[in-house]
Amino acid sequence: MLGAIIGDIVGSRFEFNNHKSKEFEFMTEQCEVTDDSIMTLAIADAIMACQGDFTELGQKVVSSMQRLGREYPHAGYGNRFRLWLSTDNPMPYNSYGNGAAMRVSACAYVATSLEEACLLSEKVTEVTHNHPEGIKGAEATTVAIWLARQGYGIPEIRDYIHEHYYTMDFTLDGIRPTYTFNETSQETVPQAIMAFLESKNFEDAIRNAISIGGDSDTLAAITGSIAQAYYGIPEDIREQALTYLDETLLKILLDFEGIY
Repeated sequence: MLGAIIGDIVGSRFEFNNHKSKEFEFMTEQCEVTDDSIMTLAIADAIMACQGDFTELGQKVVSSMQRLGREYPHAGYGNRFRLWLSTDNPMPYNSYGNGAAMRVSACAYVATSLEEACLLSEKVTEVTHNHPEGIKGAEATTVAIWLARQGYGIPEIRDYIHEHYYTMDFTLDGIRPTYTFNETSQETVPQAIMAFLESKNFEDAIRNAISIGGDSDTLAAITGSIAQAYYGIPEDIREQALTYLDETLLKILLDFEGIY
């Protein structure tokens, strides 16, 4: 889960100022946590509140996302999600935005089977992103993380995603010249997964994601969540990333890591 947060931090300064190269300083004073990290931690918080019984996970996700979203109101939420955060009786709004996939990584750490990973992913996603493409993007991300955690290799993960979710017949070099900012799941998740598939290590995966441009913080958050599960996170990168989290956010992360 920290991999998603690191991707968000690194990508935060490039979201509206794309950098189509892998050459850049990894984390700087201009970096920050955005809505990607806040909502990733909100889902982790809701999962912990369930204490192993996920029958009311959806309701707890709504509660946690609204509570943290209101506590961090300037984190860069989309307009419809911002309205959802402030509504007394929030309902899903048929979104297929990439926000579904960037926040879902905790599900893959809790699930004890691939089937449960998919079920948990849907439960935490459908409270806002109940469009089939939104659910698909979140599930594909969760599945990639889960497979990586189980020791599957990059070719096996690629084949599974290609067969069940997206056509993975492109390269980063092939799309980099023309890829532009896009907030949909279907134009973010495959590209983020490919950034992982073409990587050599955790940091390289994040650099791949940044290098294609687009919605940089969300792309890198999705890529980072998979890369952590596959490679782990170098200790120096972890230590630097934790300095961007305040006491509230850090506690959720460490509590989740302590359990799962």
